[in-house]
Amino acid sequence: MNPTRFDREGKSSKDSRESATYSWSGVNIDAASEAVRLIREKVSSTMRPGVLSGPGGFASMFEIDLERYRNPVIVSGTDGVGTKLKIAQMLDIHDTVGIDLVAMCADDVVTCGAEPIFFQDYIATGKVVPEKIAKIVGGIADGCKEAGCALTGGEIAEHPGVMGTEEYDLAGFCAGVVEKDKIIDGSGVKPEDRIIGLLSSGLHSNGFSLVRKLLIESGEFSLDDQLKEFGFSLGKELLIPSMIYTPAILKAIHECEIKAIAHITGGGITENLPRVIPSNVDALINLGTWPVKNIFTFIQRVGGIDLFEMLRTFNMGLGMIVVVSPAEVRKAISVFERNLYRAFEVGEIIEGAGKVQYR
Repeated sequence: MNPTRFDREGKSSKDSRESATYSWSGVNIDAASEAVRLIREKVSSTMRPGVLSGPGGFASMFEIDLERYRNPVIVSGTDGVGTKLKIAQMLDIHDTVGIDLVAMCADDVVTCGAEPIFFQDYIATGKVVPEKIAKIVGGIADGCKEAGCALTGGEIAEHPGVMGTEEYDLAGFCAGVVEKDKIIDGSGVKPEDRIIGLLSSGLHSNGFSLVRKLLIESGEFSLDDQLKEFGFSLGKELLIPSMIYTPAILKAIHECEIKAIAHITGGGITENLPRVIPSNVDALINLGTWPVKNIFTFIQRVGGIDLFEMLRTFNMGLGMIVVVSPAEVRKAISVFERNLYRAFEVGEIIEGAGKVQYR
């Protein structure tokens, strides 16, 4: 078989087509470069001591301060925003989902008592639109500044033929550090300890597949609907970004003895709180001890959803839960409220089998 011959311009003698380029396949390198240019300043604004390399390299470096930590443990977490992204894409609003992305990752890392130190993102899209990417990354940078971690890099991947031109997906990775003897793992939780809940801003980033099917795909509501339950449209209510609890949690750890921390994400209180308590105790939650936003009661009413199904699907108004001894309750709540997070004593620890009970 004769090999293919190429002329001096690199064209195949077997192919009379016009020379193909990467952009001909649907991947626009120039658009990706423009996106990187647009986000560079915003990303640089998140830098903090310890970062040894700026965005743009093949890898990022962070130096651990060994004068501060005697025996540092690296903690990592990764997550996405889920199908909340579909709402953002339907509304063409892209500057808040990046905050959600950071919240999902950084607030997982801090449950161990770790301080988030750097964050990286992955954006996959059917077509790179630089201005849209800049809005997404701008939100990620805002979230990183709120969480106190540096946005040290990421990836923008264009996937024509795999995703629609208007579609994108996000993933995040967060690294943190904690002194080994200060790791919070819930092992010290015991009966009579108290449970404190921190209010959520709304749905955060969980339960959106049910929400879309129930409210939007059913045709019963539109994202533009102005409903009496909310101060603005249904779509904007659904896009309210997740709270980032990391700064307040770190201050509470410094000032109080925090025994366990649970990030209330997918699975709600029912599934997440058992992840941080021993198997010989239960968490007894007193319903009605914290205010529940209208979005939850609205969804429950429209869908005719049982309360206990709501509690294992949505955060139901509590985005983070901590466990403290009875003597620490007032001090912990004071720390949270000084830092502008509303907190309530919502239950107690009792003997049991590692589950959540409600009353």
